Amino acid sequence: MIIRRTIALALIYCICLSATAFAQATYPSRPITVIVPYPPGGNLDVITRLIGPGMSRSLGQTIVVDNRPGAGGLIGHQLAMRANADGYTILTTANGSLAYAPKLQPQSPFTGADFAAIGSVAVTPMVLEVSAASRFQNVGELLAFAKEHPQQVTIGHSGNGTTNHVAILLLEQAAHVKFTIVPYKGSAPAVTDLLGGQITAVVDQLPSSMPFIRDGKLRPLAMTTRERSLDLPNIPTLAESGFSGFDVTTMTGLLAPANTRANIVDALNKALNAALQEPETQQQFRQLGGEVRQSTPAQFQAFLATEEAKAEQLIKSGALVKGE
Repeated sequence: MIIRRTIALALIYCICLSATAFAQATYPSRPITVIVPYPPGGNLDVITRLIGPGMSRSLGQTIVVDNRPGAGGLIGHQLAMRANADGYTILTTANGSLAYAPKLQPQSPFTGADFAAIGSVAVTPMVLEVSAASRFQNVGELLAFAKEHPQQVTIGHSGNGTTNHVAILLLEQAAHVKFTIVPYKGSAPAVTDLLGGQITAVVDQLPSSMPFIRDGKLRPLAMTTRERSLDLPNIPTLAESGFSGFDVTTMTGLLAPANTRANIVDALNKALNAALQEPETQQQFRQLGGEVRQSTPAQFQAFLATEEAKAEQLIKSGALVKGE
């Protein structure tokens, strides 16, 4: 009886191992959902929809975009963190949403250790912009008014703790001004209010604002990056505008839940990098003002760890305050 039971258990164990090996060997066998923690039309949404077709071709499966906005990206990240670690639910992230936003909470809801890095996607410059109907023609006029009229300049961003938010806080410090800072659930609603005249300015990633800039609906005043954008060569940087060393950018990438198997992560990384190498994809990124940035999973994980350390320093210095 004991021998028979032992044989039966051994057979069950072998069957389970075989099923697991088969599942790994056939990944992916169904559509993959990519959670975007911001509304449609924002930077992360635009980027995800650019890389989706190429990844789908490489993987042989449909890529489904699932927008889950709110709380500066926290809601979408938490959904992805709690998803099954089987490679069928992954996340588009940015350094602000992963490294900065959670640290503004009384207790961080997640850290980089709660995710497995798949790879980086792009470095995205950010732009300080106003409506084309605005009285402000350049960044000097905007900041001069803000200095004379504290808190009368309202500046929107895509959520507390995002790199957009961090850029505004650092600009306040550098220019010795006080804005009224307005958080939104993503770039798209912030830009909508800017176009409607509800707020004075927005700091946004260039890809989500570029169509409005090209159409003459938004007026770019300054770039937050160290160097000028190739797409807006006549727009100065904040560093050129009297704030030496000012440099804030957004790095985007893909994450999976922690404990996702290495072979699945590698398959997703290969599909991501293949998509980023496609000439059409690279051209689309250039048209939107982004710069493709490929990496291994380990390289992207190391970058995010560095960003988390920077966030801790900003909190210690008082630039970022918990509860904002």
